[in-house]
Amino acid sequence: MTETIERTTVEALHIGGPTLRFRYGNLTWLTDPTFDAPGDYPGPITLHKLTGPAVSADEVGPVDVVLLSHDQHADNLDTSGREFLTRVPTVLSTTDAAGRINGVRGLENWETVTVGDVRVTGVPALHGPEGCEPFSGMVTGFVLQADDQPTVYVSGDNASVALVEQIGQRIGRIDIAVLNVGGANVGRFGDADVTLNGRTALAAAELLGDAVIVAVHGEGWHHFSEPLDYLARNFEYAGRAAQLRIPRLGQPFEV
Repeated sequence: MTETIERTTVEALHIGGPTLRFRYGNLTWLTDPTFDAPGDYPGPITLHKLTGPAVSADEVGPVDVVLLSHDQHADNLDTSGREFLTRVPTVLSTTDAAGRINGVRGLENWETVTVGDVRVTGVPALHGPEGCEPFSGMVTGFVLQADDQPTVYVSGDNASVALVEQIGQRIGRIDIAVLNVGGANVGRFGDADVTLNGRTALAAAELLGDAVIVAVHGEGWHHFSEPLDYLARNFEYAGRAAQLRIPRLGQPFEV
């Protein structure tokens, strides 16, 4: 995964948490819609949202495709996010989400669908340690590919470095990896995090060669256990600072 290609710029905007808008293959994509104001989400484990979105649902503009890693947790799909799905022509997610939300197209692992000129492949994700699925539920990641475009990997809420390695081996070169970080931990699995942390995100980056790492889902909620500057220092000390992008909320950027 070290060959060079003629990279086409991907324009993106980090809205907050896991929510990233980007242009790819002449379409506008959005990951995990979260547009609520700060507040609490009671449940088996209560989640606490600390900050609202940098861009409101009404300001985000038209979106062609939502990539929804999963629907069962409010930090990936909140109340306003659910309403937002009704405005979007194509929503891709897990097969479980498709059974719960009208209009969602579920993808099995390694299943590929074509949207416009873009091939979207569902890839495995693990929202915690091995055996977590009965508690955390099904989660998916995505790989986007199109002719003369960079290959983009969107991890979703994945904590497994082994799965990142498997995805790289099966897909081949990945040019841009959007990784959910922050070491999310609600205490359900002790010290085992349910998203990548500063150490595992670095390990994933090393497996992905020279892919640009775009770090999201590391702020705005109480259950993130690590600050983003810890992530940045890990990459710096490993000599990989140039590989990492931590986008500023509400400010457009290019990859």
